[in-house]
Amino acid sequence: MKYKMLVVDMDDTLLTDDHEISIENATMLLKAQEMGVYVVLASGRPTSAMLAYAKELQCDINNSYMISFNGSTITDLKADEIIFEQKLTKEQIHSLYDFSQQNNTHIITYLDGKIISESNSEYIDIERDITGLELIIVPNFKEAVTTSAVKCLLLEEPSFLKGVESVLKAAMPDLSVCMSKPFFLEAAPNGVDKGAAIQILAKKLNIHQSEIIAVGNAGNDLTMVQYAGLGVWVDNVDAELREFGDVIVASNNNHGVAEVVRRFILN
Repeated sequence: MKYKMLVVDMDDTLLTDDHEISIENATMLLKAQEMGVYVVLASGRPTSAMLAYAKELQCDINNSYMISFNGSTITDLKADEIIFEQKLTKEQIHSLYDFSQQNNTHIITYLDGKIISESNSEYIDIERDITGLELIIVPNFKEAVTTSAVKCLLLEEPSFLKGVESVLKAAMPDLSVCMSKPFFLEAAPNGVDKGAAIQILAKKLNIHQSEIIAVGNAGNDLTMVQYAGLGVWVDNVDAELREFGDVIVASNNNHGVAEVVRRFILN
């Protein structure tokens, strides 16, 4: 099988625990692009927190694309323009805020390239550090959020938040809900996820589902791993997801993405 698109999650998949792209991974992804394969980064991160990595891999030079905000946004890197975007309404965000208060979680959203929150926590600090975005603490979340936004994150201690996930799915079935990290519960418009975004991009590029590889490690990667012709987990995948992939490769700290390129693209 000749694969034409390689979609790669970032945190805990492509990136090491130090949030870096290893030399091994970078070298193999550049080789894949030399062979004409689209390398597409797909992350829950905001667009601005992905661009430096995409440019490090020369995805802009190689006419590729990027999926951010967990599938809410697709960016044409060469043209530097958004080709798809779907947002939560103000009313949905306010309902998520009410839910978060009732279920004792923190909540954040993103406006004008900044993280908006009414509270602070160690988990919000992690999101701030990962994305590099400024955190704005507001006195009243609803008063501060008066427009649509791409997504919200509910944040809390992992074992507690896992229980909240099922409650949120039942309470707000009109949303797309998934875990991106054990302490990040993501909420986006219904139908928005990484798998759906890949389908949109594949149609644009006339690439068949069977010609796509997707590599991930967490719940927000499940739809793309299941959609792709070859669905791959890195070895540090969440335990309950292991059975849903076609292949398991080395962990994020042991250059699993490079292994994918060597085995399935370079053969």
